[in-house]
Order: sequence, then C-alpha cells, then structure tokens
Amino acid sequence: MTLTRAMRVLGASTLAGALLLTAAPGASADQVRDGQWANQYFKLDKVWSVSKGDNVIVAVIDSGVDATHPDLTGQVLPGYDESGQNLNTKPTESHGTGMASLIAGHGHGANAGVVGLAPGARILPVYKGDANALDVIPQGIRWAVDHGAKVINISQAASVANSEMQGAVAYAYQHDVLVVAGAGNTGGAVANPANLPGVLAVAAADKSSEVWSSSNSGPEVRLAAPGVDIVSAGKCGSSQYCLADGTSDATAYVSAAAALVRAKFPQLTAGQVANRLAKSAAVPPSAGGAKLPDPHFGYGVIRPYEALTMDIPAGSKEGPLTKPEGVAAPGTASNAPVSQPVTKSSVGGGITPLMVLGALAVMAVLLVVVIVAVTRSRRRPQAAPVPPQGQAPYGAAPYGAAPGWPPAQQPYGTQPPPPGYPQQQPYQNPYQGGNPPR
Repeated sequence: MTLTRAMRVLGASTLAGALLLTAAPGASADQVRDGQWANQYFKLDKVWSVSKGDNVIVAVIDSGVDATHPDLTGQVLPGYDESGQNLNTKPTESHGTGMASLIAGHGHGANAGVVGLAPGARILPVYKGDANALDVIPQGIRWAVDHGAKVINISQAASVANSEMQGAVAYAYQHDVLVVAGAGNTGGAVANPANLPGVLAVAAADKSSEVWSSSNSGPEVRLAAPGVDIVSAGKCGSSQYCLADGTSDATAYVSAAAALVRAKFPQLTAGQVANRLAKSAAVPPSAGGAKLPDPHFGYGVIRPYEALTMDIPAGSKEGPLTKPEGVAAPGTASNAPVSQPVTKSSVGGGITPLMVLGALAVMAVLLVVVIVAVTRSRRRPQAAPVPPQGQAPYGAAPYGAAPGWPPAQQPYGTQPPPPGYPQQQPYQNPYQGGNPPR
C-alpha cells in the first residue's frame, strides 16, 4: 500500500522527494497561508458563510495525525492504532498530518499556518498498519464506520488489492459513510481502493483547472480537486510545513468538501452528497464537449460554494457512486455486519426464501381451517389463495449526467508558492520492503 502523494523536488524532472516549507529571510508570518493557492480558488470566505463542516467526523486512514500541531489543536479525536504504538496521534511520518490539515486545519495566530477547507470538521485519525507493518486499512474502515465517521479519507493507493478491502468498502457504503480515495500518481489506471465500487475516486488538478499529468485515470474517476503545489502541515525536517503534488492532497480536499455538504444537508445520503459535488463541479477548459464522467477528471473540479448553494435535486440514493454488489443503497441498509450481506435475492425481483416460508405458513393455516370447516359442515372447501409472487425490482434509475452542467471554471489563482524550499530525502513508505499487502 503506497502513499499517493508525490513530494516534489524543485528543478527535478521526477516527482521523487519531499520539500520543506521554510521562511526565507524577511518573509512575512503569513507566508504559509499565502502559499495555499487553492484557498483563493475555493473562495473560502463565501464557503464558510454557508458551512464549515461543523461536527462532521472525517476519518483519515493514514500514517497518523499529529494532534499537537498548532494548526490542528482541538480538531483531532483520539482515533485508533491497531499496532498499539499510538501512531494515530503521535506519527513518525507527516503524510497523515498534511491530509488532516487540508481538511480541518484552523491555522494559528492572526493569519499564519494552514487552514483547511472544512475547519469545523473533526478528524478521526486511524493508523493504517498493524504491529508487523502490514496493511490493515480494511479494518480501519470498519472501525471508523463504527465510531461515527461520516466521511473516510484514504489518500493512498496500491497496485495489489487487499483481499478484505472490497468487503470493508461495502460495509461503509451500507452504513451511509462516504469513502473518498486518490486515483494514484503513476499516470496509469486507477489504483485500489479508488477503483472499487462504492468509492469516490479523485484525480488531481493544477492551478489552471487542468488534470495533473501524473494523475491516474480510468472510468472509476468521479471528481478532481487541487493537487499541485499544495502546502500542508506536517513535520518535514526542521519545518512544520511541506509542499507537494499528488492525488492525496486532491482527495483530502474532496473529503473536506463532502464534510461541508454533510453539515449543510444532513438528510442526504453519501451518494447524494457525491451527487451535489459532481453536479456543481467545473469541467476543465480544455475538455470541450467531453462525455461525462471523463476518465481523467470525472464530472469536473470541485466547487464547494456551488455545491452548497446550487439548486440540485437530491437524486437517487446512490448518486454517481457505483453500488457494491449485494448491498442496499446508502441510507437504506440496516446495521447488519457485512459478513452477513444483503443478497441479490433479498433486494431484487423474484421469490425470496423468507417469502417461501411465509407462503408455506399461510397455506398450512388455510389447510387447517379447511379441514375444520369440512369436518363441521361437510361443505366443499374453498380454493386456497395464491401465495405472493415476489417483490418489485430494487434500485433507482441509473445515474447519468444531468443537462446544464456549469461552464468551465476560470483558472485557479496565480498566487505563487513561497520561495525557499530546501530539499529533503524522499518519503519512505513504511509498508514497502518485504511486507506486501495482505
């Protein structure tokens, strides 16, 4: 399971290293804030006048979140670490902290530090490994669902699927929890778990609303979000901030946008939240008459303010999400564990086992009644009623692109990132080197 956030080395031809965000001599205290160009694109003041994502719990399944970082104090819940090392809130790597800061960072001081898109949200940090450094993200998904998460951010990708991942995603879908995952940073096909049914797969976009060249693509992509030159919180060398490219950052922004919508429209299902994000998104300028969803950017680049304010019908419970096989639409299932999934026969057309048992019981009762009646009156018995013939087919009409999609968004802001980014060694993934996903 590899992280999908590429740390960029200035002047290099490949996305291979991490960068420190340090203050150049004479730099202002709000240098970090100025470097967050996505804030201008999102129009934060307008967004926050409608929603800040208050009290929506967003699980970040990652390398842990530093609960003591000045931009995240008070936002981070205890969370969970199956390895028992308390890495959920005391991480040794900065990736998870960075994702949490883009979701719910509040900055510090007058105008310093990183602010996230949904500063009212609460972060539930879930460490993704066990004591043997093996991938336990599926277990983390289930734990997050059972502990109040309404959105789950997975800024990671793998070429080899964990055998338990699909069931865990179905469990989240069944319990109306929106799982958001990055498409990947190799320029290839959409990676796991973003390629699974029920997941909202995210691509990365640059300042001009165009898709980042290394963003993975495929029919599973549903949305894009800023993911190039992204400043985030997290210890990088001697600094508390980093600069990076990747679908990890884009995923965090989509998770934050989902938290905004869930706070504003708590009655919507996870699929209907995704529907608002999709139908308010902006198609890249170069897309022309692209058929939606496009394999590179899905339905477009998110526009949180429009997602909160546009007149968008709720639509089907699934929205643009692909429904996992064998589960009900989000918001309609019981809390039964996914180990006992709803089967096709119990949600589709045809006669179910329960219906057969019910019909047999009715027929038995009728038979007794007939025998008694014959014995007493010697009358000719009446014909038994026909048993029920099955339920109506389950599911709403397929999701499709609605007419009147918004025009292409104007280019992102031109605020350049702060100067002075010394080089650091590439990010080391703790789940590589002899410990393949299980």
